[in-house]
Amino acid sequence: MTESLRELAANFDIEKLTPEFYANPYPTYRALREFEPVKRLPNGGYFLTRYDDLVAAYKTTRAYSSDKKKEFAPKYGASLLYEHHTTSLVFNDPPAHTRVRRLIMGALSPRAIAEMEPDLIALVDRLLDGMAAKGDVELIEDFAAAIPIQVIGNLLNVPRDERGPLRDWSLAILGALEPVIGPEAFARGNNAVRDFLAYLDILVERRRKSPGNPERDVLTKLIQGEDDGERLTSKELLHNCIFLLNAGHETTTNLIGNGLVALSHHPDQKQRLLDNPALIKTAVEEFLRFESSNQLGNRMTTEPVEIGGIALPANTSVTLCIGAANRDPAQFANPEQLDIARTPNRHLAFATGVHQCAGMALARLEGAIAISRFLARFPDYALTGLPVRGGRARFRGFTSVPCRIHS
Repeated sequence: MTESLRELAANFDIEKLTPEFYANPYPTYRALREFEPVKRLPNGGYFLTRYDDLVAAYKTTRAYSSDKKKEFAPKYGASLLYEHHTTSLVFNDPPAHTRVRRLIMGALSPRAIAEMEPDLIALVDRLLDGMAAKGDVELIEDFAAAIPIQVIGNLLNVPRDERGPLRDWSLAILGALEPVIGPEAFARGNNAVRDFLAYLDILVERRRKSPGNPERDVLTKLIQGEDDGERLTSKELLHNCIFLLNAGHETTTNLIGNGLVALSHHPDQKQRLLDNPALIKTAVEEFLRFESSNQLGNRMTTEPVEIGGIALPANTSVTLCIGAANRDPAQFANPEQLDIARTPNRHLAFATGVHQCAGMALARLEGAIAISRFLARFPDYALTGLPVRGGRARFRGFTSVPCRIHS
């Protein structure tokens, strides 16, 4: 066993991932944590899998940059994908990151999120009503993916009859973030950015002429800026609207889908939650840890650093493996076990430090309401076929989960 794990770590190459890895990356993550926790990749970058090393990189922003211009230039060239992924909030350092984040957080205040709860409950219940009429359902399309699209659509006040393309645009743009992409994925991503920008031009022009309530309408808030006159440039505005959809869509879809599938595979934990619905908050945290919606992050060193006893020169690409860190036995007892009452649970699904997810409170609310109300309505739900993974390393979720429900 030890030798097979050592070999798994030795042969790991993020640019040559196997079908076995996509199906279940955790044995590989364990091997890397145990034998090569600061793994030098064939491409010259490093891959980190230990919890403490990730926290150190997240919190040392001076030495570990989130700016992706150097990394993405050879991958995307002078394309719309390059423009988008080097302008959005998540791939920038302070002070640009701080300025944009402050504007977004102004529209995602605790009060604003609390005010969303009644509408979110109504949305979930409408979806459950529609599913009850079917019997056989598709958990992702009919439920998990439908919730965040509508929530983000409401945040940006996108007319309901114009929300159709949003999910496909998001999947195409985020799909282009995989470690290696082919020409088809590259073209899909660029086309999605182009079409999304064209749509946002129209939406922003409408909102400038007829502003919404900046306390609830994120787009109006971003257009109007802060009281001190802080404004986003036109390019920053459009690309960060795309970022808001992408950040709030796939990760929350994955949280809901991963959580319901995990409960199906762990009937003892499912029954525990049915018996004690008040555990839903710790359950959501455990789903985020156990199957992190976002598995990988990236940084670029700006100066020579040492991490895990390994010296890294400046301008070194570093991949932060959230999925591995969230199963690190040095941080979590029995990390391979799903425990919906786990506490403490300081997982890194939302990162940490200045780049901690701006929408994490909203994601937690969506996950808690969706999963708890689904369970209450359909406690005997059962998967009717093998769930289909999305075939991606960075974002871990399902594209299809066939399911039979019983009212």
